[in-house]
Amino acid sequence: MKVAVITGAASGIGAGLAKKAVTLGMKVVVADRDQAGLEKVALELGDQALAVATDVTSQASLDTLADKAYAAFGQVDLLFNNAGVLSTGNSWEISDAKWQQAWQVNVNGIVNGLRAFVPRLLKANRPARIVNTASVGGFLPSAMMAPYSATKFAVVALTEGLAGELAAIDPQIKVSLLAPGPVRTAIFREAPDAASAKFHGMMTHLLDENGMDTEEFANRVFAAIDRGEYWIVPQPEMLDPLLKARNKLIETRTDPVLSWTQEIAE
Repeated sequence: MKVAVITGAASGIGAGLAKKAVTLGMKVVVADRDQAGLEKVALELGDQALAVATDVTSQASLDTLADKAYAAFGQVDLLFNNAGVLSTGNSWEISDAKWQQAWQVNVNGIVNGLRAFVPRLLKANRPARIVNTASVGGFLPSAMMAPYSATKFAVVALTEGLAGELAAIDPQIKVSLLAPGPVRTAIFREAPDAASAKFHGMMTHLLDENGMDTEEFANRVFAAIDRGEYWIVPQPEMLDPLLKARNKLIETRTDPVLSWTQEIAE
């Protein structure tokens, strides 16, 4: 038996990962601050799932999640630090509350998860894997969603640092960086302001037209985990050409352009 703990599991990528884990015969602990959505997902998953209402911005809440996961199943084999939020707008017009929320959820939410689970994983002295959700946006900054870009860049750095630390302390505990491209989720659920309405519409259209469904996305994620991959990029066709173009901009000291447009890919 394997046990997966997944934050941000009430919808989207997190719910998709939970459903895939159950089909693989895993026990699943699903966590989210959206209690109604969480209970709906847990009901769909059946007896293999435990739902724990969790606020990843609270260390006490993550500690409680870890306590309940170990009390219920006695072990954790996969930890998905997946909860995330996104706001659009000009960077100087996005409210302090939304900036702080982005840092608290997208970055500190992972740090809180590590504080709650890593000591227990080390004490267990058995193989495990931690998967931190970043984004292709963690490599490709974008105008109109600076808090998301900045925090996802931070997740990339945090995860590489974590991998190095655990490799030195306990190589049994592996680390992966998950970098989704467009996936059909409600990540752009927040209503845009006037400045970001056009961008917001472009991004929601991109998700609707080109986004991967969460089931196929989860299939690719678990296949990468089975292969033992650090870099989990389920949609390389999205990242690779844009990353190559971005690296060229840096190497040639060329002024950056909006990375989500076709211009940078040419």
